[in-house]
Amino acid sequence: MINVEQLIFEYPNLRALDEVSFHIPQGSITALVGPNGAGKSTLLRCMAALDQPMSGNIRINNIDVLEHPRECHRIIGYLSDFFGLYDRLTVRQCLHYVARAQGIAEEDCAAAIDKVSSGLYINDRLDVLAGTLSRGLRQRVAIGQAIIHSPRVVLLDEPASGLDPEARHELAELFLNLQQQGMTLLVSSHILAELEAYSTDMLVLREGKIIEQVAIKTTTHAHSQDFKLTLATPVDNLAAVLQSIDALTVLKTEGNQAAWLQIQGDSVQHHQLLTTLLARNLPVCEFAKITSNLQDAYLDTIRHRA
Repeated sequence: MINVEQLIFEYPNLRALDEVSFHIPQGSITALVGPNGAGKSTLLRCMAALDQPMSGNIRINNIDVLEHPRECHRIIGYLSDFFGLYDRLTVRQCLHYVARAQGIAEEDCAAAIDKVSSGLYINDRLDVLAGTLSRGLRQRVAIGQAIIHSPRVVLLDEPASGLDPEARHELAELFLNLQQQGMTLLVSSHILAELEAYSTDMLVLREGKIIEQVAIKTTTHAHSQDFKLTLATPVDNLAAVLQSIDALTVLKTEGNQAAWLQIQGDSVQHHQLLTTLLARNLPVCEFAKITSNLQDAYLDTIRHRA
């Protein structure tokens, strides 16, 4: 859905994007993460055909963004970190204005406004002036404007800024719903725990370069899982005992009392393996999945690329 190749963007005395290349599949929600000044907002603006890079290529749904920016605007939704609303218009009028600007027919605007306002829980504020809204409600209206035309791709720069915890949860549910509708999302945020609630992939940008792109969720239940095995008492030749069991791979051991394992299969197969371990008279006191959250994955990437 999104293909970026060798993208270079420079400000005076600063290369903000340095030969950035990546591919994002359709239907994914990719977390764009990195420190302040990494180039995240610049990248999103280039993808939204708002900034012109020095060189490189951007294709969204096989449309050349740099050659056909207006055509690209019809299939993408973009929310800037610093967005603006027409304060003297009502929420309904703000959404109606953008709907018409995006080519939605007049007779279809009411349905589009109802759909997006219900999804963002602002349907009770449609006749309130935008200038009187709180920061969080203004953010919801801005997101509504970005997705009013049901775009194929949604680019969001710090979309949860100013939202309270309940609104952030509702926003995560909205993003998952948009994904189920077939939309592809690229979301930049500094709040990694928030991104983890809905992201399928992580794209790490640092000093204008992509240093990692990794899947953080999988749709299959038959993938490998890492487990930690801890014994109540040491067992001689623990590594050899574990390596004799076909259903697992020994990643490493710590003395003769702990081991890190990679195991294939689902929860039923995990249960069968635990039964096997107990049948070998191993004094198991811990057998648990090793979970890694988005922040762990990000920090691990930074440490390995430092």
